[in-house]
Amino acid sequence: MKLGNGKANRQKKAIWALAIGLGMPLAMSTTGAALQTSVPTTPSPKAPEFAKATVRWVLVSIPDRKLALFENGTVVRIYRVAVGKTSTPSPVGEFKIVNRVTNPTYYHKGQVIAAGKGNPVGTRWMGLSAKGYGIHGTNQPSSIGKAASTGCIRMGKQDLEELFALVDAGDIVQIRAEHDQQVASIFGGSVETETIAQVEGESSTGGGQ
Repeated sequence: MKLGNGKANRQKKAIWALAIGLGMPLAMSTTGAALQTSVPTTPSPKAPEFAKATVRWVLVSIPDRKLALFENGTVVRIYRVAVGKTSTPSPVGEFKIVNRVTNPTYYHKGQVIAAGKGNPVGTRWMGLSAKGYGIHGTNQPSSIGKAASTGCIRMGKQDLEELFALVDAGDIVQIRAEHDQQVASIFGGSVETETIAQVEGESSTGGGQ
């Protein structure tokens, strides 16, 4: 817009400068200085929408050869699993699920096995933050319930696929090596009985992962 000389135009300039300083949109009329401002309407405050977060985690008991799935403090599933052999024990501690793979390809020491019936890790893989370890299936279903793997947690096909659908990346996985009172309250049995069972079970043999 071009502003001329004179008193009226000096008023226009003053209004223009004021509007710019306040950061307001304006329109100047051709017959006089008229400031038009557009004030956006403020939407009514919206109540925050709170979604109840599901606290979900997995507990693996090495001496029990079992896995429990918790949701909001309640055990919702318990599965039989295979754990690591004495020579290749499962890692102990708290980890996270870092990836989930359907029909994984098996890679180990230069060996590559495509997805299918003979795949040592079965139809699903849930990788843990302990590098190289995961929860997966097996092509040796008879190993379930034994200390038979090279450290991973093995599951039967149906149980594995059900668990896979229930968990997600980021979920916590605790792997426990002692059958203490807390573990006993979940999986049953006395501490003394399960400790003996663990020692006896670790003499079993098995192959795969």
